[in-house]
Amino acid sequence: MIRQRAHRTPRHPEPHRRRGVHPRDAGLHRAFPRRPVGVAIGAAVHEPLLIPPLAASAALIHSVPALPLAQPRSVIGGHLLCAAVGLGVHAALGSSLWSAAIAAGLALGTTMLARTPHSPACDTAVIAVLQGPPPARFLSTLAVAAVLLVLAGCAAARLRRAATPYPSYWW
Repeated sequence: MIRQRAHRTPRHPEPHRRRGVHPRDAGLHRAFPRRPVGVAIGAAVHEPLLIPPLAASAALIHSVPALPLAQPRSVIGGHLLCAAVGLGVHAALGSSLWSAAIAAGLALGTTMLARTPHSPACDTAVIAVLQGPPPARFLSTLAVAAVLLVLAGCAAARLRRAATPYPSYWW
C-alpha cells in the first residue's frame, strides 16, 4: 500500500519577515532610485561602460545591505583594486578578450586576498582592459561613483524604518 503525503505549506516565511522588515516597509527599498543613481553617475562623467558594474553594486547595497559584498570597504576598495588590476593588465598585455578574462580572474583573486570581495567590481577590471581609459581620470571617477553609491545606501537605510541598517561595518 502506498502512502500519500499530505500537502504541506513551506515553512519559509514571507521575504519581508525573514529580514525583520515590517510589511508596510517591505517594498520601500525597491522604491528607492538605485538604478538611476548609477546611470546618472555614468552619464555625467561620460563613462557609460561604468553603468553596469555600478548598477550591480547599487542593487547589492539596496537589496541585501547586510551582505559582506555590500559593505563600504568591499564596494569602494573592490572597485578601485579591480580598476587598478585592469589598468595594469591593459598596460602589460593590451586590449583583447583574453586580456580581459585574465584581468577578471586576477581582479577577483586580488579582492579576495585584500578581503574586499565585490563581484560587480570584476566588471570594472574588464572595462579597464577593453576601454583603456586614462588612469587618473578613470580611478578618480570610479572613486567618486563608489563613494556616492555608499552614501546613497546610507541615506536609504536612514529613510527605512525597521530595515536592515547599512552599513553593517565600515572597514
